[in-house]
Amino acid sequence: MPEKIRLEDLQTPLLTKRKGNDPFRTVGVIGLGIMGRGIVETIATAGIEVIGVEKTEKTLKAGMDGLAKSMDLEIKRWGKTAADKRAVLARVKGTSNLADLKNCYIVIEAVDESYEAKKLLVEAFYAIGKEDAVFISNTATLSLTKLALAAKHPDRIIGMHFLNPVPKVPLVEIVRGIKTSDETYNLVRQLARRIGKTPVEVFEYPGFITTRTILPMLNEAMHVLMEGIAKAEDIDTAMRLGYDMEAGPLEMADSMGLDEVLMWMETLWHELGEPRYRPCPLLRRMVRERKLGKKVGEGFFKYNEDGRRL
Repeated sequence: MPEKIRLEDLQTPLLTKRKGNDPFRTVGVIGLGIMGRGIVETIATAGIEVIGVEKTEKTLKAGMDGLAKSMDLEIKRWGKTAADKRAVLARVKGTSNLADLKNCYIVIEAVDESYEAKKLLVEAFYAIGKEDAVFISNTATLSLTKLALAAKHPDRIIGMHFLNPVPKVPLVEIVRGIKTSDETYNLVRQLARRIGKTPVEVFEYPGFITTRTILPMLNEAMHVLMEGIAKAEDIDTAMRLGYDMEAGPLEMADSMGLDEVLMWMETLWHELGEPRYRPCPLLRRMVRERKLGKKVGEGFFKYNEDGRRL
């Protein structure tokens, strides 16, 4: 019997139209913060060339140095080899010039969770890029439909919500805006599989699946700590062992970045008006004190330079 053919595995018209041009040959990634670097590493590890874009030469150097450092940590943990690192870096070109993405059919933005910043990127990219290119937003909470208003072809706008750490988490949410076409969705689904991710289809709604579901748990764990019911260590131990979690909710929040968690909660609190998304006062205080989690070495717990708990 022949192998069953799935419709989602068939070449989309976008692919067919570009005979001889592999849309996955070179992918652009805008923003080389923690998430952007993880996306770059994941794509390059899959054998795809990547052009990483940052605002300035200074932030570009910081991003590229951060990419190399994160792989060095994996080498120390025996998760990668020096040869793996060389192969990845050989496929990555860094630039501070957005125009270097003009020949990319697929571009992923991973900048701050700001609608205005992402909107400006959509407008700027399509001013210099291919008219039929697919623009992917790595957003956790924002509306893809609203973002698509900035594009001449809103059917080419779609979301890919990666989870941190991107190279290790096997999941990606593919988020469709109201006008996202099936062609665009199928192309991005193929990209997800090409880079080793399991894609799940999500129709636009604030928080999608993962963010909307996890935030109330993180928020409640913070309330338990603030109310003095248990210590941070015991809260995480209880949840980790009681529910077979790899990390407890407070360490998970530290890994995400407490400023990011606060921003997501405020967005969902504003969009949905539901009390479970109203940020815990303790979270607000910690962000004011710049105790932002692993990226600064202190959040609910303290961490060394390798991100390990002290």
